[in-house]
Amino acid sequence: MKTFRFAALGFVLFSALRAFPQQDTSAPTDKPVAQADAATQPAQPSAPTPLPTPSTVGPLQLSPPINFEAGFLGKLSLNGAVSGIGLFQNNPVSGNNPQEGAFSNAMLFLRKADGWFQFYLQVGTYDLPSLGTAFYSNATANSDLFGPVPVVFGKIAFSKNTNIMIGVFPTLLGGESTFDFQDMNIQRGLLWNQTNAISRGVQLNQTLGKLTVSFSYNDGYYSNRYNWLTSAVTYTEGPHSVVFTAGGILGSTNWTNLATPIQNNSMLFDLIYTYSNHGWVIQPYVQYTDMPTNPGAGIPQGAHTWGGAILATRVLKKGFSLTGRWEYISSTGSNTENSANLLYGPGSTAWSLTATPTYQYKKFFTRADISYVSAGNFTPGDAFGPLGLKPSQTRGVIELGFLF
Repeated sequence: MKTFRFAALGFVLFSALRAFPQQDTSAPTDKPVAQADAATQPAQPSAPTPLPTPSTVGPLQLSPPINFEAGFLGKLSLNGAVSGIGLFQNNPVSGNNPQEGAFSNAMLFLRKADGWFQFYLQVGTYDLPSLGTAFYSNATANSDLFGPVPVVFGKIAFSKNTNIMIGVFPTLLGGESTFDFQDMNIQRGLLWNQTNAISRGVQLNQTLGKLTVSFSYNDGYYSNRYNWLTSAVTYTEGPHSVVFTAGGILGSTNWTNLATPIQNNSMLFDLIYTYSNHGWVIQPYVQYTDMPTNPGAGIPQGAHTWGGAILATRVLKKGFSLTGRWEYISSTGSNTENSANLLYGPGSTAWSLTATPTYQYKKFFTRADISYVSAGNFTPGDAFGPLGLKPSQTRGVIELGFLF
């Protein structure tokens, strides 16, 4: 119901601002005299490029969108992703099989990307496999996570550098994105498992030269309880960028489900560096989470985690690329203290390795994940295998699909 309230709020703002003047988002026209004649010549058409939403961090790239006129809505853009995966694993957790399969993506992306009122709609089915966790079917992922419309928001662009978003949108936190076509690997990693993925709320974005700042008031881990604040500050200089993200709950939420784990009562911080140049994308980052003691929220003793990861992609020739990821994460606490379980039992640790060779030819792509996860100091029953007693898990994942 609160999602509809945000939609209504967006409509009210739209109506109130109908008289708001159209912003001039073109580049400055002042040019040196020597360039004046050249500037009057017809511009050569540039090659079509993908829109920035949804974003991707190599190696997969969306195609340029299909653009069409939609009456009073103006020009709309349409993209999509259709792909399926086959997963093979040892030591499957209870409820999983050694072989699994699903649609990883079957989604359409509809955007209005110009003017002072814009919007984005993402609709379809998806699967969100991540290292060291149970594999869920499409039916479970869609019904118990974010539904068939996982992302939808309106955006009011007050100027080229200032906008506000209202609706359901991806989190500002973490080093990896929610849907697999956006990421370097098919499966999200151990650090991603600590972060929220999708939130409902309001987000303000401001660009100041090389600095971009975003603030959001939202429902955290999709809790439908609006008591979270998140922020991200990004500085970009050529091929280098540094991002600091922070988020935390303002109160407490004594309620959990598949989309809203115990981490909804935590605070989370990331420091992420990205280098992207000459066919390389290199992204090391560190992450810290803190779960305070809160008996009212079912947390008799708090705990925290520290983690670090290095992701790297090398684009090769003729559509081939290779991606690797290494991670390590540790948690505090103990069973004797009845501490919060943030990993594989209080005080447990884990590390992972993933390699992902990828091939993309125009709209078609195929890739494979080869991954290994090892848990240390785990609580019996909280690790791998049907009884949670195995210390490690190896997976192979194959994905085939189209990005259009």
